[in-house]
Amino acid sequence: MGKNIIQQARGHGSFTYRVRRNAFKYKIRYPRNLQGEGEVIKLINSAGHSAPLAKIKHRDGVFYIPAFKGMIEGQKISFEKEIKEGNILKLGDIPVKTSVYCIESRPGDGGKFIKTGGSSATINRVIGDKIFVLMPSKKEKEFNKNCRAVIGIIAGGGRLEKPIVKAGKRYHIKKARNKLWPRTSAVKVNVIDHPFGSGRGKNPKSKIAKRNAPPGRKVGLLRPRRTGKRK
Repeated sequence: MGKNIIQQARGHGSFTYRVRRNAFKYKIRYPRNLQGEGEVIKLINSAGHSAPLAKIKHRDGVFYIPAFKGMIEGQKISFEKEIKEGNILKLGDIPVKTSVYCIESRPGDGGKFIKTGGSSATINRVIGDKIFVLMPSKKEKEFNKNCRAVIGIIAGGGRLEKPIVKAGKRYHIKKARNKLWPRTSAVKVNVIDHPFGSGRGKNPKSKIAKRNAPPGRKVGLLRPRRTGKRK
């Protein structure tokens, strides 16, 4: 009897394949207007994030950012031009060779880049109103000088160095982030359960799925730049 393949089960949206909403109850972003200084009132362990989060209180309310390495509760952070770890400044006010994280893609969007535990980017060079930042991938990215970022390195580094030991632990780590694990290879399943099913010959069919294909049909080559054997 044929069964729904994994893509179809995920598309159906049962609780097995949904992210835990409770894991993402903290929204990481800066308020639109930040002036003066704030205080770290609490450090939080969030299941949906790879780094501890810091709850920051300022004159207009509270917000959450990834904590930097060495942050403590009760610490004061500035939103002005003082160059110090934890301070939130515009990229145009941060000197070259400074480590930063939680960088805005556009001024005022709240921070989109570099939010993984243990990671950071580096201010590489300045050309006019453009700031060029060296990302963790060693590629350079251009930003507006008014985009904000946090000075420092995100806490939580080294978490990947500790062995997982138990398969169940990895399962729960992945489940908090809505990642499917363990992932079954397509050729390992039965021929009636997947287009690539049955390992007879171990040659998956070359299939280009339509861009608007539903879950279950969207298997094979997804938006390939090229097909065929590379010469």
